[in-house]
Formats: sequence, C-alpha cells, structure tokens
Amino acid sequence: MCLGLPMTIVETEGVSALCEFRGEQRRVSMLLLSNPPVGAFVLVYIDTAIRLLDEDEARLIASAIAGLEAALEGEESGRFFADLIDREPQLPEHLRLD
Repeated sequence: MCLGLPMTIVETEGVSALCEFRGEQRRVSMLLLSNPPVGAFVLVYIDTAIRLLDEDEARLIASAIAGLEAALEGEESGRFFADLIDREPQLPEHLRLD
C-alpha cells in the first residue's frame, strides 16, 4: 500500500514548493500541477505533489493516517475512521458502471 500525505503549500518557488504536514516541512515538486497557490492542500507522494485536495479530503486523509498510527501502537483506531463506520464501501466514481 502506498500512502500520500495531505500537505499544505507554505511557499512556492518555480516548479517546487515548501509544503507542511503536522509541523514537518519538505520541498516538493509541483511539476504535475498547474501552479497551485500558497495555502492549497496537495496530496504528496515521494516528494511530488500528485493532485490538489479540498480541505475536507485533506482532513479525512490526515485522520486516516492518525488512525493507522494508533493501530500500530495497539490503540483503538475506530474514531479516526468515523466517515467509514456504518456504511457500505463505495467504488471511486471512475470505476463505477452507472
């Protein structure tokens, strides 16, 4: 499984940006995106921003990461996945046959 981090753009410089997640900052390539503004949320994988996120999606991904960390520590993790409890799994829109 691959995990992307929901990072916030702190500053931009050419084709890269300084991004932050939970107090950690790193320089990230923006080559796959079209000049997102400072303050935008991006999904980062291997120091490359792969897509823009809205605030709700960034929050859900951050919560899921916290849940995985809790599970690895042997703690109860269900509270981090409140959006998934009591509902059927759903395919992403691009995989649906509607």
